[in-house]
Amino acid sequence: MVLEKLGESLKGTLQKIANALFVDESLVKELVKEIQRALLQADVNVQLVFGLTEGIKNRALKEETPAGLTKKEHLINIVYGELTNFLGAEGREIPLTKKPTTLMLVGLFGNGKTTTAGKLAKFYRKRGYRIALLQTDTWRAAAYEQLEQLSTQVGVDFYGMKGEKDAVKIYRTFEKKLAAYDVVIIDTAGRDALSQELISELGRLNEAAQPGERLLVIAADVGQAAQKQAQAFHDTVKITGVIITRLDGTAKGGGALSACAVTQAPVLFIGVGEKLDEFEPFNPKRFVSRLLGMGDIETLLEKAKEAVPEEKAEDLGRRFLKGEFNLLDLYEQMEAMGKMGSLRKLVEMVPGFGQLKMPKELLDVQEGKLKKWRFAMDSMTKEELEEPDVISASRVERIAHGSGLSTSEVRDLLKQYQQAKKMGRMLKGRNMGKLMKQLGGKLPAGFDPGMLGG
Repeated sequence: MVLEKLGESLKGTLQKIANALFVDESLVKELVKEIQRALLQADVNVQLVFGLTEGIKNRALKEETPAGLTKKEHLINIVYGELTNFLGAEGREIPLTKKPTTLMLVGLFGNGKTTTAGKLAKFYRKRGYRIALLQTDTWRAAAYEQLEQLSTQVGVDFYGMKGEKDAVKIYRTFEKKLAAYDVVIIDTAGRDALSQELISELGRLNEAAQPGERLLVIAADVGQAAQKQAQAFHDTVKITGVIITRLDGTAKGGGALSACAVTQAPVLFIGVGEKLDEFEPFNPKRFVSRLLGMGDIETLLEKAKEAVPEEKAEDLGRRFLKGEFNLLDLYEQMEAMGKMGSLRKLVEMVPGFGQLKMPKELLDVQEGKLKKWRFAMDSMTKEELEEPDVISASRVERIAHGSGLSTSEVRDLLKQYQQAKKMGRMLKGRNMGKLMKQLGGKLPAGFDPGMLGG
């Protein structure tokens, strides 16, 4: 999960609101302290934390509760709204009106700049744009080969001059060719610290390329040092946006998120895993919804459209929610979800699922298991595929022998099937209409305080 520890802390705060008998000044002050603690532990700057929580407290104590909302709902809405505003409110997309639109990536060593160049290239290529990757990192020995390999993986054109030490010369050499592309992504050199040499090089390259966007790539685990880095790069090239990498479950992330306050440059993208597909545009409203366990159905639907034809996705989803499916259905569901990302990351995007105690084993299904499952299914009869409950111990042995798997691996498949049915029953026992309905803007879309148990 993205920022797992921070998310769990904030969800716990909402749980307290839902469980409270009534909302009073004492509850508000207690919640503010908990939010402060959660954000500080996530490496968010102290001054920014106190500014944010003061806004929550003032609104909670002074605002009248709007008609149609309970005090609990209004308090939850305030927390959601203030966190969203803190992270940039509406967010921003990069306009691709100019040809080429040049994106120059800057950042220190170890923040994932070159990998991010590949992820950006894949993101825009999937949307139909013609992309070029330009390597101007003359400092790191493996930078040329790494970006060249990434360009091959993604299927975009690559330019660079191995051994050349002048970044501006590299750009000038390919400038005319680059003019034919929709998007040009420039990977620049980094250092362990922002030295005068790097400042000079970035300044000259920035002047030569005149990029439409100058994007700071910064890792989520940088911590409080993120603000100094952001300020230094901003002073050098005037940062227009930020890309945060390694924003996965182990990272605190608050330092990188709050670094944007220094430059007034919004977060544009986040990297949520190592794979090239684990990269998404940053939308503050969606991000905070996910963080608070409210889900992010828009991003989930976007991922689904990229991975699976719409008609098939609807059919799979309908069977899954009914909890009425056989082994072939389960396989198709897992295969489709595998294209969209890990189950654990997908689950956090579904409104209300963050509050369900789902079987951990079901969420941790590994991609490698799918191949073995297919082998097992190839050794099953039509009856066994459609009615898995008929599979006895002797049938398990026959299936294992026929597929070249162990009996424990076949039983593992059947166990996953039973747990998927169990999850379907859990969902069936809930009011899914209530869970998924839109509350007309009164609360974040798809969120119902009842999901928290209050």
